[in-house]
Amino acid sequence: MPKFTDDTLLVATHNTGKLEEIASLLGPYGVTVVGAADKGLSVPEETETTFTGNARIKAHAAAKATGLPALSDDSGIMIDALGGAPGVYTADWAETETGRDFVMAMTRAHDMLVSSKEPQPWTARFCCTLVLAWPNGQDEVFEGTIEGWIVWPMRGTNGHGYDPIFQPVGQDVTFGEMDRWEKNRISHRADAFQKFIAGCFG
Repeated sequence: MPKFTDDTLLVATHNTGKLEEIASLLGPYGVTVVGAADKGLSVPEETETTFTGNARIKAHAAAKATGLPALSDDSGIMIDALGGAPGVYTADWAETETGRDFVMAMTRAHDMLVSSKEPQPWTARFCCTLVLAWPNGQDEVFEGTIEGWIVWPMRGTNGHGYDPIFQPVGQDVTFGEMDRWEKNRISHRADAFQKFIAGCFG
């Protein structure tokens, strides 16, 4: 696996919180992090059916447009009793005409689980795939997961997305009840980033 030797990394996201988190992570390695908004990049259409496929679309589009190495991620929750759904459609389940409604999405997931008549515990996992792409078309993939199960009713107001219904293995609280820093330490994204750092900067 090639080591990262550039001094600038483009992170293909418009999420300032995510950008700050990655910049902090890469600070010790002397890498300057810039975001998609800094380069005036639009968000490409995600047309793949896997996390890796969609992350590749975003990373390669950004690298090609800027001539910089680009890092992108795609993530979501997979519920075993629903055949891995919502998966890459995790955010889509929350879409409404007035923005994203994750309470609606979580309720949909719960209703489908009840209808499935599958026994509890309803095992699930959060997945995160990072793709680092270079302008020459080369890329590296880093995948992270955290195992758990779906709980109901929703618990906690921290985090975002489906966090209030996901309880990680080994924990007695949901992501929605967990301190942000503790969640960030054990999450699927943390798992993927540890592999990214070890592979490209270790």
